[in-house]
Amino acid sequence: MAGGIVIRRAHFPGRAPIDAYGNGGFRFAEMSHRGSILCLPSGVHGWEPENPAALAVDDFARVLAESADIEILLVGCGRDLRPLPAALKAALRDARISADPMSTGAAVRTYNVLLAEDRAVAAALVAID
Repeated sequence: MAGGIVIRRAHFPGRAPIDAYGNGGFRFAEMSHRGSILCLPSGVHGWEPENPAALAVDDFARVLAESADIEILLVGCGRDLRPLPAALKAALRDARISADPMSTGAAVRTYNVLLAEDRAVAAALVAID
């Protein structure tokens, strides 16, 4: 009868402010998630970019799929600001998404403010220790 532990892809079906970040994860909606996350109109999703220090277009496939509902994408790059690669900036621009890279802490704070204003905002947040 017992099938053991079932591992599911992390997903919270709704928009929620981020309550805390650090220690390798995030807290939101009375839940916690270990690792990086995407905060999208469809919900909060676990996110595993191939190389968080060098983000690529493929890492943003889910963002691009929801581009019709996103005007602003905040990219929390970790502890420090890193410029987005040219190919990624071009793909987001072609999808009519304004992307702003910043530290993860700044991205969380800005995301919460824009979410409270009911703006068409999304965030890609790299977890920090």
